[in-house]
Amino acid sequence: MQQELKLRIISGIILAIVVLAATWYGGFAFRLLSALIALLIYYEWSTITRLQSEQPVANAAGWVGQAAITAAILLGRFDFALSLLVFFFAIAVGFVAAQSASRWFPAGIVYAGLTGIALAEIRGGDAAGLHAMLFVFAVVWATDILAYFVGRAIGGPKLAPKISPGKTQSGALGGAASAVIAGSLIAYIFIPEADWLMAAAVAFILSVCSQAGDLFESFIKRRFGVKDSSHLIPGHGGVMDRVDGLIFACFAAFLLATLFSLIKGDGVAPLGAALFGL
Repeated sequence: MQQELKLRIISGIILAIVVLAATWYGGFAFRLLSALIALLIYYEWSTITRLQSEQPVANAAGWVGQAAITAAILLGRFDFALSLLVFFFAIAVGFVAAQSASRWFPAGIVYAGLTGIALAEIRGGDAAGLHAMLFVFAVVWATDILAYFVGRAIGGPKLAPKISPGKTQSGALGGAASAVIAGSLIAYIFIPEADWLMAAAVAFILSVCSQAGDLFESFIKRRFGVKDSSHLIPGHGGVMDRVDGLIFACFAAFLLATLFSLIKGDGVAPLGAALFGL
């Protein structure tokens, strides 16, 4: 157990350094990280849902799609990446309609592809993108950490006992409250021109979505009878195990920022500033 804990701590520190360094530098470094995360998520998704072993033709098409999407991400062509996502999602739906693939196939295309796009486009290449990404990280990490400790300390009714027996309603509320505090603090330090009420509201929404993402991955693993999404990260399991909450939070941040940007008539960029109504 001590060896396992040491391995978990060391790999966790290394991951945190890599992620924060890429976030700080932005640009190609963060796009590369986003693309890699998307590819690893698709690998784990296709393994968990047995696409890789039971539906090799559909899975090969999925890999072609993910490769094309991540190539567009690396080039910074997020509009093209979204178009490719829609295109390959339609192809995946065609496989399902032809009864040559399960419904988990198109879901995996979106789950992995949109993760890479959302991460890379929110971060962008400017200071607003850096602050937005730090905001999302702070909200997700605060949600995860405080939900665990509050849930353990207070206990009470379970949040979703059939999906994740360990999660409690008190933990969910504690996680959401801590996320609002953490998000507001990041906004205060890095984005003084942001509307605090708006930042707090966005933090709350992202926290709820983060917890939904955690439950979603638990549902997927329970549905297919697996404990970890993979063994890619020593002591931690798989990539999906570590970023399940971040995935849904990034989806929500991406959609909110796009909506705010469209309302203002600024198109869809830069999303980092749009997330706070700037």
